[in-house]
Amino acid sequence: MGTTTIRIDIETHARLVELSSSAGATLIDTIRDAVEALRRQRFARQVASELQELHNDQAAWDSYVADADATSVSDGLD
Repeated sequence: MGTTTIRIDIETHARLVELSSSAGATLIDTIRDAVEALRRQRFARQVASELQELHNDQAAWDSYVADADATSVSDGLD
């Protein structure tokens, strides 16, 4: 895999080095993990926002819940 250089401020670099050292990871792995965590966080926020929008429209929410109930699979733990 190729690499590139990015410019970051000294304070951010120091934090990355500290995170890497405490985890016993390379700087590249730490940055990769941070990017993935940010991607997941933004995805979760988007899902939460879309669910809130859906919930704000009562007819759409009722339809969503009905579809979820109709397509759910029983786990047998009733």
